[in-house]
Amino acid sequence: MAMVRLFVDQPLGQGQLVPVERDQAHYLFGVMRLGLGAQILLFDGVSGEWIAEVIEAGKRRGVLKCVEQTKPLQMPPDLWLMFAPIKKARTDFIVEKAAEMGAAKICPVQTDFTNSERIRQDRLQAHAVEAAEQCGGTYVPPVTELQKLGKVLETWPADRHLMFCDEALVDGGGSLPDITGPWAILIGPEGGFSDAERTRLRSLEMAHPVSLGPRILRADTAAVAAMTLWQEKLGDWR
Repeated sequence: MAMVRLFVDQPLGQGQLVPVERDQAHYLFGVMRLGLGAQILLFDGVSGEWIAEVIEAGKRRGVLKCVEQTKPLQMPPDLWLMFAPIKKARTDFIVEKAAEMGAAKICPVQTDFTNSERIRQDRLQAHAVEAAEQCGGTYVPPVTELQKLGKVLETWPADRHLMFCDEALVDGGGSLPDITGPWAILIGPEGGFSDAERTRLRSLEMAHPVSLGPRILRADTAAVAAMTLWQEKLGDWR
């Protein structure tokens, strides 16, 4: 049986004591029924993955002790996923899959046709943590606050290439060049990009318009398809 795997928000190291507060204590000792001497896997997004032993177990708190490192920190490629928020469950899906598939940062953006004008950043960050716990990753991508796409493009880093998934290219056209270094993927909203946004994006020297095939994909499907395409071509799947 696989060990329970848990993200903790504190540095880990040999012999380090890790306090477990109410919610995590309930999960470990109430739901999973772990007791003294049980071993679990911990990671903090910085120090890699560690085996830890339960040395105190209570209903509302406990203490774990780091015993041995099992993995070093494994950083994902320098890839941002930018997407326009959609319906709650589908936005959650995008965040989860981005974390699983190796995004270094997850960036919700508000476009001209974005249906949702606000997000719960803390809730989306929790989904990223859960995805990292389940997929065996040692890094948790930060989920940024919702920003207007225009504002993001105003301060776009000169060295970061942008894979612009343009639904106007449904008949084909556009491909990823073999360029290493920092990248970002941009997925549009359910209503697509506006003409003004498309013109602006195409004017960026670092932007690379790409087709995701002959059919217009739902935003959550497009996010997975785009990350798969990028990972296969330029990422750490090769």
